[in-house]
Amino acid sequence: MALSQSSYRGCLLGLAVGDAMGYTVDSRSWQEIREDYGPNGLLGYDLVNGYADVTSYTQLAAFTCNGLLFGLTRGQMLGKMAPFIKYIELSSREWAASQRPWGRPSRSYCWLLRRSDLCRRHCMDTRMLDTLSRQVLGSPEAPVNNFSSPSALTSAIGVGLFYDKDRISRGEILRLGAEAVALTHGSPTAFLSGAALACIISGLVEHPTVPLKPLVLQTVEVMKEQFGHQYSQAYDIATAVRHAITYAESPGLNQVEVMERLDCDDAARVLAGAIYACLVSRGDFDSAMIAAVNHSGRSAAVGAITGAILGLRLGEEALPDFYIECLEPAQTLQELADDLTTGCPMEMGNKLFDLDWDYKYLHGGQ
Repeated sequence: MALSQSSYRGCLLGLAVGDAMGYTVDSRSWQEIREDYGPNGLLGYDLVNGYADVTSYTQLAAFTCNGLLFGLTRGQMLGKMAPFIKYIELSSREWAASQRPWGRPSRSYCWLLRRSDLCRRHCMDTRMLDTLSRQVLGSPEAPVNNFSSPSALTSAIGVGLFYDKDRISRGEILRLGAEAVALTHGSPTAFLSGAALACIISGLVEHPTVPLKPLVLQTVEVMKEQFGHQYSQAYDIATAVRHAITYAESPGLNQVEVMERLDCDDAARVLAGAIYACLVSRGDFDSAMIAAVNHSGRSAAVGAITGAILGLRLGEEALPDFYIECLEPAQTLQELADDLTTGCPMEMGNKLFDLDWDYKYLHGGQ
């Protein structure tokens, strides 16, 4: 069963919703959240000038998708392309350029760099910008730092969404998810969480109706098999995720207390928190968002990943209208999702020509 346009849209829009909702309370204590929003915490957007702002979590995922589609298009149209990680590196550097008020490149490759609604300066980790200004970025084998934060984790969502069995295997997606995060985050806690997240998203792309719990459990086993001999952190991530699943299946637990116990601070615990919010909400998007952002940890990151997973599962129509209406980059994200749905419609030597696709993915929107 092929993934629908609605599911691709749901993933990117859900990611943005969770990011925008969580941004308001990100890294604030639960006590502070209650003082500002009441005993039940934040129950929806806290709008600024009528709009919900997205951060680098949404931006980085979108630029990753843009870079991968650019690489795919070069391969199909020109008959030559670099490894996919090179296009993620290129798009990540262009995203970093969007966060600076100076030094925009005169020649760009990502059409998203020309969309102001995805280039607001809302970077959740300025250390990542410093890393992206280096001449050489990191890899799992040659890390450039030991950062374990979730700041680059959503790039793995773009990797997972790019999955298509005719162009890349699930094993390659697992590896590419790790490589994407390792560009800027050298701790195995971060890049192995990226591998797991890319694998979960690609699993849902391949089997949209598969139950989430067995997919997640299978993913952490595959991650341990591929990386566990080299990185002990693979076992730590698997343990954190299994704890989240156990909590979600235990009736009567207070959700905020569970999220506090999960301590969603680094990439692995953010992933575990998102898995918990998805499972405990039993597929209800609204209650998942509330669970994902009301805690003392990285609310925007947990919200973004929860929204991406559930949006992919449920489709665009399951996202309440009030979330989408004031989400500034909604139209751009829908357009990008539709491009992911179709893939490059042209091939070398083919007489079919798509002017819009050529403009966006061969000429960078120029």
